Amino acid sequence: MKVIDQALLEKVIIERSCTSHKGDYGRLLLLGGTYPYGGAIIMAALAAVKSGAGLVTVGTDRANIPALHSHLPEAMAFALQDQQLLKEQLEKAEVVLLGPGLRDDTFGENLVKQVFASLRQNQILIVDGGALTILARTSLSLPSNQLIITPHQKEWEKLSGIAIEKQNEGTTFSALTSFPQGTILVEKGAATRIWQVGQSDFYQLQVGGPYQATGGMGDTLAGMIAGFAGQFQQASLYERVAVVTHLHSAIAQELAQEHYVVLPTEISSHLPKIMKKISQKGT
Repeated sequence: MKVIDQALLEKVIIERSCTSHKGDYGRLLLLGGTYPYGGAIIMAALAAVKSGAGLVTVGTDRANIPALHSHLPEAMAFALQDQQLLKEQLEKAEVVLLGPGLRDDTFGENLVKQVFASLRQNQILIVDGGALTILARTSLSLPSNQLIITPHQKEWEKLSGIAIEKQNEGTTFSALTSFPQGTILVEKGAATRIWQVGQSDFYQLQVGGPYQATGGMGDTLAGMIAGFAGQFQQASLYERVAVVTHLHSAIAQELAQEHYVVLPTEISSHLPKIMKKISQKGT
C-alpha cells in the first residue's frame, strides 16, 4: 500500500508559470445533470473550476443552464440535445467527465455510447455516477483511452460482480485484470483506494469520515479529478488522481472539526486556498 504524503502533494501541486495562460490548464467537457439530477453537474463544474481548470464547458439539460450560470458564470454551457455542439465540444476537449447526474434511461445510454465511440486516444475520460450504472447494465466495452472510473461500493458491485461485503484488496486486484491497461480506479468507500491497472500496489486514503456522507460528495470529487487531469503534467495521471482524491477528504476532515456534516460545495470553496499553501511549500 502506498501512502499519499506531503512530498507527493508538493510534486503534483506546483506554482504556475508566469507566462502560462488558460489553455495550459485543461480544456474540460462535463456531461450530465439530466432531469431530475441537475445539481450534480453543477457541483462537478464548481469543483473543476475551483481546482484550477483552464476552460470548463458543461453539457446538460437546457432547463439546468440558468441555474448553472447563476452558480458559476465561469463555465460555458450547452444543451445535451444539441448534437452539433456536442460533437464540436467532444472534439475540442482534452478531458471528458461523463456521468454526474446522468439519468439511466435511453437518452443517457445513447450519450454514453456516443462518447465512447467518438473519443480519441489522447483524450482523458472520467466515467462517474449514472454513466457507471449504464456501463454495468449494458456491458459496453470500455474505450482504451486514458480512463478513470470512480465507483462507490454499490456501483463497483455492479461493475465488477463483487458483492459489497466481499470487496477487498484481493478481489479488486483480480477484477481489474479485465479492465484496459492503465485504467485508474478510484474505489470509494470508508477507506478509499486508488488503483492503476498494471500496478500491483495501490494508494489508500488515511483521511475522511462519515461527515462526508451526503449527496453530491462524489460529483464534487469527480469534478476535482477532471480539474487535476487537465493540469500538472509534470506528474503522472495516477499521481494526480491520488493527490486530488486525498485533498477531497483531507479538506472535509479539516472542516469537520467545526461542522457536523460537510457540504460538497464547501470542499470546493476551500480548495484554492489549500492548493496555494501546498504550491508555496514546494518552492
